[in-house]
Amino acid sequence: MTNSSAPRSPATTLPGLAAPPPVGAAALPPGAFAGRAVLVTGGGSGLGKAVAAEFARLGADLAIVGRTAERLAAAREELAAVAGTRVVTAVCDIREPERIAAALDTVETALGARPDVLVNCAAANFPVPAEDLSPNGWRAVVDITLTGTWFTTREFGRRHLAAGTAASVLNVGASYAWTGGPGYAHSAAAKAGVKNLTETLAVEWGPYGIQVNGLVPGLMPHEDMVPAVRANLDRAEADPAGGPGLRQPALRVGLPRELGWAATFLASPYARFISGHTLVVDGANWQRRALVNEPVVTVREQLGRGPFTG
Repeated sequence: MTNSSAPRSPATTLPGLAAPPPVGAAALPPGAFAGRAVLVTGGGSGLGKAVAAEFARLGADLAIVGRTAERLAAAREELAAVAGTRVVTAVCDIREPERIAAALDTVETALGARPDVLVNCAAANFPVPAEDLSPNGWRAVVDITLTGTWFTTREFGRRHLAAGTAASVLNVGASYAWTGGPGYAHSAAAKAGVKNLTETLAVEWGPYGIQVNGLVPGLMPHEDMVPAVRANLDRAEADPAGGPGLRQPALRVGLPRELGWAATFLASPYARFISGHTLVVDGANWQRRALVNEPVVTVREQLGRGPFTG
């Protein structure tokens, strides 16, 4: 039996997982995506933009899709400077199939090629106790995260099936697709659907040369984080017991480029026999369990909400 009164060694005395290579380093040979076009939804900011940048460094032409023209324009300028790659944008609400088709038409005309890699990064999310979640809040998150992913993948897949061309789809998911996510009933349900969709399409479309995989990021701070999550990180940073990195097995947070490296590998020729798989890039954090659980703190308390009154 463990002596709970025994002093614990500070986590700062342990090495944790090593830091990654610097920005600009590549996990694949130079030019691995030269002559290929990559479409990233939600590529105007955050993790989507970080993923797009790694494809650009390997020579890919980029198409980034989002709902805000100004954000897309800024991202296009930033990404074009990464490696002098071609970057085109299309404003699109992925909840509307007709607009997805129009966006793909625009992209194909501008690039002169059909994108052969699709990365579904677009999603919606906000923390809320399940009893406070409105019907509109539920619909918004599920419609963007699950239905939008399906609409985009369907349009992309149908074009490749009709042309008889190979392709690769990457769906960005979440670890609570397996575990459930208190405070995220809407997003967890949607991401579970995305994981299942990934596995289903990998089987259906594999015979046609289309691989479909999932990619799950861990805690990777970036400029586009949900405000409530950002606030929780700030509180953790101020905790004398240690910031968010020391609360994970890796003893550090992830960096957005690490997700980009995983994405480029899964869509590369070196991962052709990997399909129907969801790769979690989080330093084993989602598998963490304590020998003695911490006291239960309700989601309402964690979000600073009072008792539910109906």
